Amino acid sequence: MSGGNAPVDEAAATVLWEEYRAARPDRALDTEPPSVEVFGDHPALTDELLALVLDGTKRATASLVAEFRDEGQPLPRVGSHWIACDSAGRARAILRSTELRIGAFSSVDAAFAHDEGEDDRTLGSWVDNHRRYWQRVCPTIGIEWSDDLDVVFERFEVAWPPEVADD
Repeated sequence: MSGGNAPVDEAAATVLWEEYRAARPDRALDTEPPSVEVFGDHPALTDELLALVLDGTKRATASLVAEFRDEGQPLPRVGSHWIACDSAGRARAILRSTELRIGAFSSVDAAFAHDEGEDDRTLGSWVDNHRRYWQRVCPTIGIEWSDDLDVVFERFEVAWPPEVADD
């Protein structure tokens, strides 16, 4: 890994959100501004995962409940939005949560692994890759990795911008 992601551009994310709200007031019903996030923990992974979102392959993601707690973020809700940025901090897409489940790491299934769109999309590669990822992340948030940790399994749609949106 080389260096970290750039800070997210909150001002640009706000502009993207306001464009979406103006175009889709029927969908942009969040009472709070959406969180502005990146996938992954280093630039190459961030950009790889975002590319999978933008090309339509990735429509699910998983985060530890402890990661939300560490960042002081509320857990997502069905219908809530978040803004995905690239490794340079540029807001690239608004995502809308369509399905959420909290469960142990070991409760992931093959359908979810496929919808995450990563590697060869199999359950085995999902388990291996996510275990390695969270073994890196857990020490940075002050917890010890365990297969029993609670995971937020989230499916989403791309809501904005129109050229990559799902509808």
